[in-house]
Amino acid sequence: MNPLKVVIDQDTPTAPFEQLRAQIADQARSGTLPTGYRLPTVRALAETLGLAANTVAKTYRALEADGVIETRGRNGTFVAAAGDAATRETAVAAMTYAERALRLGVPESQALTAVREALRATYGR
Repeated sequence: MNPLKVVIDQDTPTAPFEQLRAQIADQARSGTLPTGYRLPTVRALAETLGLAANTVAKTYRALEADGVIETRGRNGTFVAAAGDAATRETAVAAMTYAERALRLGVPESQALTAVREALRATYGR
C-alpha cells in the first residue's frame, strides 16, 4: 500500500515543483504519510508523475531544508518525525520493525501482538 498520493495539475499556474512540495508537506504534517515512511526515489517519482528528475530532486531538497523529510544516503529518503530525537528514533525503529515483519510474511495482528508483548516485558507490566 502506498500512502503517497500526488496529483500534478498541468493546467494551474502553480509550478509542478510547488505542487509536489506542498502535497508531500501537507501529507507528512497531517500524518497521511507516517513518520519513517520511505519516499520513492527521485527517478521513480519523476517517472510516475511525468516530471523531470531535477524537479523532484529540487522538491526533496526543499522539503529536507524544511525538516519535513530526511535523506539517509543510500538508504533513501524518509518522512521525518516532527518531535524530538527520541520520538524520531522511536518512529524509525517502529517503521523498521513493521517493514521487516511484512517481509517475513507475518500477519499484521501477529506483529502487533509481538510488539505489545515486547513492551510489556520491557516496561514490566
